[in-house]
Amino acid sequence: MFLARVVGSVVATHKDPRLESLKLLLVVPVTPDGEDEGGYQVAVDTVNAGFRETVICVRGSSARMAHGIGDRPVDTAIIGIVDSADLDEA
Repeated sequence: MFLARVVGSVVATHKDPRLESLKLLLVVPVTPDGEDEGGYQVAVDTVNAGFRETVICVRGSSARMAHGIGDRPVDTAIIGIVDSADLDEA
């Protein structure tokens, strides 16, 4: 799992039929402090995330196990919206 921020959406008029009706969002990985780590990824939204929200994402086989994904060709999925993240600086 990794934290990311929603920075945009992706619209594809021609795509695999198994991706029809899925919302595709552009996310950038972030640190627990909210700093961008760089590199963009397209993720399937399973939790109705919004623009600029910090989200929890999963990749690979974990993404294909997310609710509503089934046997679809998905590599990254948004599975949660972050309310807060606390980092122990001991």
